[in-house]
Amino acid sequence: MEKLIDNLYEKLANVEDARACKDITPEACREVPGNFTKTLSSQFLTKLGDAFANPKVVLPALMSMAGAPFYLIGFLVPIRESGSLIPQLLIASYVRKMAIRKTAWVLGSIIQALCMFAIALSLFYLTGEQAGWSVIALLVIFSLARGLCSVASKDVTGKTIPKPRRGRLSGLAASMAGGITLIVGGVLYFKGHSEHTENDLLFYATFIGIGGTLWLLAALLFSRVREEPGETDGGKNGFLHALEKLSLLKTDKNFRHFVLTRSLLLCTALSAPYYVILSGEYQSVTLALGIFVITSGLAGLLSGPFWGLFADNSSRQVMIAAALIAATLGISVNAIALWLPELMSSIWLLPLDYFILTIAHEGVRIGRKTYLVNMATGNQRTDYVSVSNTCIGVVLLLVGFGSALSGFSALNLIFALSALGVLGAVMAYVLPEVEH
Repeated sequence: MEKLIDNLYEKLANVEDARACKDITPEACREVPGNFTKTLSSQFLTKLGDAFANPKVVLPALMSMAGAPFYLIGFLVPIRESGSLIPQLLIASYVRKMAIRKTAWVLGSIIQALCMFAIALSLFYLTGEQAGWSVIALLVIFSLARGLCSVASKDVTGKTIPKPRRGRLSGLAASMAGGITLIVGGVLYFKGHSEHTENDLLFYATFIGIGGTLWLLAALLFSRVREEPGETDGGKNGFLHALEKLSLLKTDKNFRHFVLTRSLLLCTALSAPYYVILSGEYQSVTLALGIFVITSGLAGLLSGPFWGLFADNSSRQVMIAAALIAATLGISVNAIALWLPELMSSIWLLPLDYFILTIAHEGVRIGRKTYLVNMATGNQRTDYVSVSNTCIGVVLLLVGFGSALSGFSALNLIFALSALGVLGAVMAYVLPEVEH
């Protein structure tokens, strides 16, 4: 079995010597092949779970069928994204006390699974505001658990996977999940074209339940990662420790620069809903949702390995390239709408734009994740992850709600976010290299 795992690792990681590593302990180095495959499998399952419980597609469909108020449906994406980021400073102070931190990831994944099961049941048995508020409450808990996983995962990866392999780990997971997401999108596409029946609610609830099952499987696999005990902090109050670590933004110039860059690169994530909204202005958004899910999965399948290998050479350059792609796309869409408006009604244009945007977002995600893990060591990594994610969560919440309530059109918001992407690329250009 060990020989099989070694051979699989060599093929996946594209290395001749499966045990060659320099920046982790000799004990951890011996476990790299098994840890790589287990971590890869866990990341694949959680990304696939995200496809089955997509807050932009599946959850809104379920809430709408359950008669939940429209304004509650609008809370889904901001809560899902920012809720997992904002509390991470406080969460990190407790994770730091754990010598073996994979336990935190496993716990977080189990909680996410239970929340998905509860959401499916509440939407199946409740209606109206009861159903809506139940989902919102459970999504808050889900997001907190997601934050726990985020803090722990980067630290465990830094302890168990050598630096030259971390980018392709994320890239492979994204690619594998993207392939299966194509099937998920196909199912949603054909479901959107079929006649609505009383079994629709059961259909979507089952989708949520499958997502929960995938998180449970991910927890089982990640629990088998062999992690060496690491540094711990003792005795500090979580809130006071969180306030203390915020000083990193003042004292650590490179880290502050990275957080500002990452804030500007949120343009790729925040732009995505407006491409879907823009599609609805020119054609049926219900019928287009399956196409958008398919293009999203295809983008992850094709671009993940490329961005992962690129990030192992220079995660800074990955962020630059991805930001420029997203910015150029947004400006181009505005130009087409202004000078060639008849093309906007084309069945292929906006799905193609969304495909390119998803490729850019995948690059931003892999690039900034790899950069953050590689720029820090030891407990510093946990501090960097928690402070960065907390700050980004606040920015995401403010900009996300601000954009939604601004009254600007989808085109205007895409253009404004594209301008932020250009600034993000400039900021990333000035960042120091961390892979060499």
